[in-house]
Amino acid sequence: MGFFDFSTGGKGDKALVKHAARARNKDAQSVDRFASLEALASATGDKELRGSAVIGLLGRFGMRYDKLIDDEQEKEYVFDQLRRLGPAILPELEQHMKQSESIAWHLKLLGEVANPEERWPLLERLCLDNDNNYTRDPSKKIQIIHFLGEQEDPRCGAALVQYLEDVDEGVRFITVEGLVAHKVEAAKDPLLTLLANEREESRRIKKRIVEGLAELGWDVRGAASVEKYVADLLPGSRIDNHGRVRRGDKDKPAEKADKSAR
Repeated sequence: MGFFDFSTGGKGDKALVKHAARARNKDAQSVDRFASLEALASATGDKELRGSAVIGLLGRFGMRYDKLIDDEQEKEYVFDQLRRLGPAILPELEQHMKQSESIAWHLKLLGEVANPEERWPLLERLCLDNDNNYTRDPSKKIQIIHFLGEQEDPRCGAALVQYLEDVDEGVRFITVEGLVAHKVEAAKDPLLTLLANEREESRRIKKRIVEGLAELGWDVRGAASVEKYVADLLPGSRIDNHGRVRRGDKDKPAEKADKSAR
């Protein structure tokens, strides 16, 4: 029996199986799906049925309905119903994430129902299951990296470093974004290594690294080729006497340049 199957040991579970199936059936009418979602939400109040009901609700996240407004409303309803259950849903949430191709809603829910100490073990296991090895579709990995980059937990920042070596250019780029946002100084050397790596052909990645170095003010003295890339990717910028990348006025973001001009 697969994870998405329920026990059929009782009438309650049999009813939940039907409601769970209809809740993720894109050919069903929205009003009928919503009725099943309400039935599943009601069943979360039953201790014996809660786990099955939670799985049934989570299944709705994996289906995309053509009518986008209805799709969003149904998912928001599921989100609200599961959020009120708090960290009690973490076992089902983790298992469902392992077997789901898209987990953006799951991660959003995780951020609401668990504190950093409750979240981290789950995220650590998720990173192990979705490491920097090749995968045909990196979208799930990208969702994980986005979430890690938004967290204040320094462990999430450190977990991003491995993805600088991912084979997918999009994964590497958002990893750089996340590391800059986290200000993870332990990532300075890996970022400088990627910047100097001639096999890295993505200009936007190298430019974002140089921009990040300027934003963070890290000392880059002794790092090979940084001056070359600063001159090339941020024209008018320089490395000052403290080893920090200083952006030239013409390269500064417009709002900053306008502010300094007033």
